[in-house]
Amino acid sequence: MPTTTRPLRTLVALAAGSLALAAVLPAAASAASTTSGAQLPPVNPAALRQSIAGLPDQGITAALVSVSGSGGSWRGASGTADLATGRAASPDMRFRIGSVTKVFTAVVVLQLAAEHRVDLDTPVQHYLPGVLPADFPPITVAELLDHTSGLPGGTTDDGEDDPATFVRERFGHPTPAQVVAEMAGQPMTFAPGTQQQYNGENYYLLGMLVEKVTGRSYATEVTDRVLRPLRLRDTEVPAATDYRVGGRHLHGYLDVTENGVTTPADVTEQSPYPWAEGGMISSARDLRTVLTAAMDGRLLPAAQREDLFTAPDVPYHDATHCQLGNPGRACFSMGLMSATIDGVTVWGKTGSRPGYTDGVFATRDLSRVLVYAFTPTSDSDPYTAFIQGIAQAALAGTNPSAAGQRPSAG
Repeated sequence: MPTTTRPLRTLVALAAGSLALAAVLPAAASAASTTSGAQLPPVNPAALRQSIAGLPDQGITAALVSVSGSGGSWRGASGTADLATGRAASPDMRFRIGSVTKVFTAVVVLQLAAEHRVDLDTPVQHYLPGVLPADFPPITVAELLDHTSGLPGGTTDDGEDDPATFVRERFGHPTPAQVVAEMAGQPMTFAPGTQQQYNGENYYLLGMLVEKVTGRSYATEVTDRVLRPLRLRDTEVPAATDYRVGGRHLHGYLDVTENGVTTPADVTEQSPYPWAEGGMISSARDLRTVLTAAMDGRLLPAAQREDLFTAPDVPYHDATHCQLGNPGRACFSMGLMSATIDGVTVWGKTGSRPGYTDGVFATRDLSRVLVYAFTPTSDSDPYTAFIQGIAQAALAGTNPSAAGQRPSAG
């Protein structure tokens, strides 16, 4: 089996199919208009329990939610973690976190900046000579972190692949250098620093920068700088050929239709090739810990922590993200994204891999922290109603009228 172009395009196409998920939680949360100003209601366990009730169904096999903060806490799960054994989902289970990996990557890079080993205003070409095409303009480390690089590939979808292709080719593992090389011959999307467009290529380059500057692997740096200090026992950066999710975990599935019959294919084992862009595994407990530690000063000095809460003052390139708070303007900072809901601003990150979707968000004062994860069986459906139910239950303490209206994967 080839390990570069074909599997890469398959994985990118499927990821692009669920690209809208990165905007769904904030957009759906706008329905939680019962929140009065910046005052959040107490955590409502009944509403949260209802928001994930009734699983498994045609589109989602399992879900888990964790909410904490000054208004109380709750965690729970619904559905079946493993369809083969019938094992029930549990709120402490591990899952693939997709692009929430970017939070870990950003923290490491910002730590290196605090140590004066990386200058955020220096072009990445200085640190990684010859990696980007020679005709690309200078792109600073900061522009990679906040997605204002203008690099090609932000919404790539070749449209030719399907879940069955992913199932067959899910163990392909192109290297970071091979992924970045795919940009050769493509034009820049816009001049660096002039607009924002969410783009995973930025974080492949940041992972490569970490390795070049430190002389150690990305996995080692994440482990020594984040996982070990915070005692994140459920979190790991898998090796390129480690396709498993160890320990107690949610299985991921994709519906595959062949000869007119649709069945869920177990895609729990798949390539973790997204690496510093989206290859990590974690749990709700660990994601809550890492976001709060990044925000409260345990991981970053004050100046770098402020970078987490500063989005550039530029337009967003298209309508795929940043629709809530200041529509049309940038909403990604150096590692997080923001959304403002009735005067309440939350910061965090969403993630998606075939078979998995998750997110972690918090108010800046950490009075409310939400982590969710679920296992959708289709990457072509945004599951808006389901995420809306979780968001409204967590932020407003109520159930939306759409709660329980599960999307159908058929």
